[in-house]
Amino acid sequence: MSGETFDNLQATTIDEVIASLDRIISWSKARRSRMGYFPALYRKVTIRVKEGIANGEFEDGARMERLDVIFANRYLAAFEANFKKESITDSWHVAFTAARRWRPIVLQHLLLGMNAHIDLDLGIAAAETTPPGEVAALKDDFFKINKILGELVNGVQNELAQVWPVLKFLDKIAGGADEALANFGMKLTRGHAWKVAQDLSVLPPEQREDWIAKLDIKVANFGTKLLFRNIFIATILFFIRLMEMRSVPRIIEILE
Repeated sequence: MSGETFDNLQATTIDEVIASLDRIISWSKARRSRMGYFPALYRKVTIRVKEGIANGEFEDGARMERLDVIFANRYLAAFEANFKKESITDSWHVAFTAARRWRPIVLQHLLLGMNAHIDLDLGIAAAETTPPGEVAALKDDFFKINKILGELVNGVQNELAQVWPVLKFLDKIAGGADEALANFGMKLTRGHAWKVAQDLSVLPPEQREDWIAKLDIKVANFGTKLLFRNIFIATILFFIRLMEMRSVPRIIEILE
């Protein structure tokens, strides 16, 4: 897999989404790349959505699969473009650039991926799933997706404890991780991405590109804040990084 070229990652079904994520994860393990942290976690969400569709948990299973595919394709397109050194959104640029650096801890890599994919991509995908001005029909199923994403956020903490065993013994640092994850949970329950979907849905097509570009700048700016330039926090994170598990492939396996 180390010779992977990443052509045609785009999917048309949820199974193809999972297959594309598998390609990225396998490549990341072979290359010991931290690019594999986020898709390892994201794959679990996709499988959970697939199970929900099969079990009839959504009002419209076909529409939910369409949303899932449109949503995933934004990440897959960004990954492929980045791999080919083509232009990508600022939000994903922040996340992918951080993945090439040693210093960010696993939690930061995950939060950067969530930031780009939830705060930017999710609302856009919802608006593109329905005809202009009709996104309200998607609301109930959309918030069921939010619940699934919230389950993901809550499950991250146990996995981080395996990556960084000292986490369970240092309450103050653990509290910081809890707070960062809880903030994303709050964004989900407050419907930040839903507001994006609503606003974008009623915009004329010719105004959407400029609107998305402005949102991308805001989301990217928040992403840079997740890298914490403050010397005190940066020092704490540095020591966390020193105590993290060394094996990137093993971390990816834990997150899968």
